[in-house]
Amino acid sequence: MQFTSSQSELSNHLSLVSRVVPSRPNHPILANVLLEADAENGLVSLTGFDLSIGIKTEFAANVLKSGKVTLPAKLLNDIVSRLPEGELTLKQSAQDEETINLVSTSGEFQIRGLNASQYPNFPTLDEADPLILPIAALIEGLKGVLFAASNEDTKQILTGVHLKGNQEQLEFAATDSHRLAVVETPLEESASQESKLNLSVTIPAKALRELERIISSRLEDETITLYVSDGQLAFDSGAQRLVSRKLDGNYPAYSQLIPKSFKRTAAIERKSLISKLELVSVLADQKNHLVKFSLDTKKSEVELSVDAQELGNAKEIIAADITGDSGEIAFNVKYLLDGLKALPSTDILMQFNEPNQPVIFSPLGGAKMTYLVMPVQIIK
Repeated sequence: MQFTSSQSELSNHLSLVSRVVPSRPNHPILANVLLEADAENGLVSLTGFDLSIGIKTEFAANVLKSGKVTLPAKLLNDIVSRLPEGELTLKQSAQDEETINLVSTSGEFQIRGLNASQYPNFPTLDEADPLILPIAALIEGLKGVLFAASNEDTKQILTGVHLKGNQEQLEFAATDSHRLAVVETPLEESASQESKLNLSVTIPAKALRELERIISSRLEDETITLYVSDGQLAFDSGAQRLVSRKLDGNYPAYSQLIPKSFKRTAAIERKSLISKLELVSVLADQKNHLVKFSLDTKKSEVELSVDAQELGNAKEIIAADITGDSGEIAFNVKYLLDGLKALPSTDILMQFNEPNQPVIFSPLGGAKMTYLVMPVQIIK
């Protein structure tokens, strides 16, 4: 194998696949990245795979000799990222095919790898029917729900995002049992007809965070192809492919948790609310992360307050258009801020019934997003 590429090109693609390479793999080969050079097509591909999540990416290069090898991902990434901009040449040693000579404008490294034949097969999912998804819809949905997925492995299904789709829309949902985020994104008629969409799958949030990085630099009018098989799925954008296992089990019936009617509502300017919550949270974070909302219908305002007892207390007032009775309700300020920052609108609508029942935050205008958060009991 021998090819020449720019330092920036190799570094960007290497950084992408290295994110899914495990730091403490069960098998030494999984700590490596697979490099494949194709002289006929002038392409180099890099693959990182931990048997659950994998990324394969390819780019054009000056390939003089085809071949493949695996090299330690972290070591290679550390070296290439620190090299100066300019041409890099990677070629297998004449004495040992598992050793690569990396030559830059300033010097040379010799890196020993492992035989590529030991590297696990990267799933193709060619037998699955392709579903064409708009990148704009994916970006909108992932931004709106990923933060709400659980980080606890005790209930695996909640560490994923549930994705449903039909001819008219995609629906994204994530919950960690304390809060729930749901985003509905409409599909253009041409995209839905082409993909014949009928989808219901739970995807690990870790895989979708990598997908979000992959598609963040793509044009929003572009599409990506999704393949779903019995146990795995793949997102294919042409130059990059991300594969992931599906999460087994039934996702919670989250639509049943969302109230259909409300006794109290408050329309509030979103950025002002975030700013004031961040201010009072300085004290809240020192104690129990609790912030209390006191709604005053007559004054058309909400008082945000924190009582950290021995440390002190804080109060901030924000204007609001309130309907229904005045009242008090309390939240974990972190959960509240996570959701408010994801809501894509200037103003938000807060809706609830009783202080011990779910509260819904949604944007006034723009995307159709629902953020449900459970309040915290106020002990007097």
